[in-house]
Amino acid sequence: MKSTFSKTWVRSKQPRKQRKYVAKAPLHIKGKLLGVHLSKELKKKHGKRSIRLRVGDKVKLLRGSHKGEEQKVERINIKNQKVYLEKIEFTKKDGSKSTRPFHPSNMVITSLNTDDKKRMQKLKGET
Repeated sequence: MKSTFSKTWVRSKQPRKQRKYVAKAPLHIKGKLLGVHLSKELKKKHGKRSIRLRVGDKVKLLRGSHKGEEQKVERINIKNQKVYLEKIEFTKKDGSKSTRPFHPSNMVITSLNTDDKKRMQKLKGET
């Protein structure tokens, strides 16, 4: 695989090549990798399995020490593919608190942020 991002690369079984594809991907493709599964109720309502995560969505964590907690998305780092949730913090050695990053694959959307009209039209299939 080339050292720069390849538009024609399809797939590989090798994890190193999969990691390299994600690491070298431009931001518009990394944004598409932020898709998160919808809860059973939302899946039935909208007829979709997953949707891209947005700030303001409410998510439930499925893995880790915070498993089962439900919080709103505070911010999203597209470059590093990390999601930061409200009220989930950790204490650093110097005593200061910092928000904890999570990977989007470890969560499920329980409630959507309906502020964006274009997003809701796309969900309904109007555009």
